[in-house]
Amino acid sequence: MEKQPDAMENLFKNLQGQWDIYEPHHNHHERFADKQAHRKNKNNWRYVWAVAATIVVFIGCFTLMSRPQPDKNLKLASRETQQTDSIFTCMIKAELEKIKEKRSPANEKIIADALSQMKILEADYEKIKQELATNGENKQIIYAMIRNLKTRISFLENVLDQINNTEKLITTTNEKTL
Repeated sequence: MEKQPDAMENLFKNLQGQWDIYEPHHNHHERFADKQAHRKNKNNWRYVWAVAATIVVFIGCFTLMSRPQPDKNLKLASRETQQTDSIFTCMIKAELEKIKEKRSPANEKIIADALSQMKILEADYEKIKQELATNGENKQIIYAMIRNLKTRISFLENVLDQINNTEKLITTTNEKTL
């Protein structure tokens, strides 16, 4: 049984005479050392700039995060007033979402008018909140606040009813009766 040459032996036989066996130039070591020193200097500046940029970003983020943001909630109001505001506000948002879901070409005008009326009511509510912040809580301001919130909710419910009635009218007129 003869021993057949394996792939490695074939590779070395094929590459024989092609190996780089020559010595490098006499100043090769010095040129290589110069290039490495130059590269190290260049890399050091990159790291310095990268660290400086990171510090600037962190300082910027910290100053933006620590800046007091104006809070739209009622900070000076009592806990009950804040809870009332949050409950009514959630209800108003839910009703607005229902209205926006019903948007169609047939009721676009109704929705646009309702949203413009809501902006007016919201502007009045902002005035009430400013009054609350400057004068503190009293029965008249709290009553005005609750009345505004109730008005907005009932207004949105009326708009939803009107949209539903309009949709029913459109579907019943298009149906064929026997």
